[in-house]
Amino acid sequence: MGMDDAYKMINQTLVSLINEIWELEEKAIITDEFKDLTNNDMHVIEAVGLGDGNNMSSIARKLNITVGSLVTVGTLTIAINNLVKKAYVKRVRSEKDRRVVLISLTEKGVKAYHHHEDYHRQMTQAILDKLDDTELPVLVKTLDALSEFFTGYSENKES
Repeated sequence: MGMDDAYKMINQTLVSLINEIWELEEKAIITDEFKDLTNNDMHVIEAVGLGDGNNMSSIARKLNITVGSLVTVGTLTIAINNLVKKAYVKRVRSEKDRRVVLISLTEKGVKAYHHHEDYHRQMTQAILDKLDDTELPVLVKTLDALSEFFTGYSENKES
């Protein structure tokens, strides 16, 4: 296989993978039980995470890393308000400092979180099942290069 053919194949595969992952994730995650959620809602639920709660700025920071685009506290507030209405998320005042509002998942939100996590686990396991010990480091190196590209690209776009 020549360099041009390899380039074309890698490019086509990456483009279709990015689109497929986004569409399939939505289909896999937005089941009957969670039909009132969007992909973005799921990413917010993932960023809120399990536990006693996080403040808005730390959730926005987590989202900036996972989603890769700038999430402001303003746009996050709208998303959180919707998830509160849908009963996936709740606001609680901090015991330590009553001025601080913490965002945490309701029982329904925790269920959605685990549902999303399970999809990611299955996707990752499907890849691991196909690789042997010599192939795994190559994939890790490849994904690392891709991740570096995306990070560098979005940093250049913002400046």
